[in-house]
Amino acid sequence: MDAFSDWLIGFISQQNNPIGLVVLGVSALVEYVFPPFPGDTITLFGAILITAYDWSFASVYLCVLGGSVIGAMLAFYFGRSLQKRRLPKQELVDKLVARFERHGAAFLIVNRFLPGFRAVFFVAAGLAKMPAKSVLIYGTVSAALWNLGIIALGTLVGANFDRLKLWLTTYAIGVWIAIGIVAVVVAGRWWWKRRRGAA
Repeated sequence: MDAFSDWLIGFISQQNNPIGLVVLGVSALVEYVFPPFPGDTITLFGAILITAYDWSFASVYLCVLGGSVIGAMLAFYFGRSLQKRRLPKQELVDKLVARFERHGAAFLIVNRFLPGFRAVFFVAAGLAKMPAKSVLIYGTVSAALWNLGIIALGTLVGANFDRLKLWLTTYAIGVWIAIGIVAVVVAGRWWWKRRRGAA
């Protein structure tokens, strides 16, 4: 990430350099295709460009948003391509698809706020045969809110990239802890019901 930051800073002397904007957009896209890629960190860097180097808010925001939406739709169509295939752990996949058929809109709205699951939600939407138009709308709303929040946070904190990254990391850890607690509660309820049924 440091090498990337140093490389991108080279474009700062040329405000709103098109190549720098394309890099921000492509980085947001790649996060959905290759989830370990630090897409949110790139968005934070975009916030730094706006607050510290007077890059255009609209240009940075639209590039990051556009990359996020395109990446999400690529994941969605990948899910569509898997519909006729027998996948490993197909029973789990079927359960996920069933949940998406009932609550798909809600899952897609919150997808950007759940680090690590974003691409999975869109693949599941493709498997569940959700209409592409609905996926596009919900995915765009979610990405628009999340990216706006990240850039607003950058504006609030200023050009302190390390502090911004720490806040984002803390948020991600908090989300994972919350998900872990929910998973333990659900597993506990399942175990208790099974035990009572066997009694």
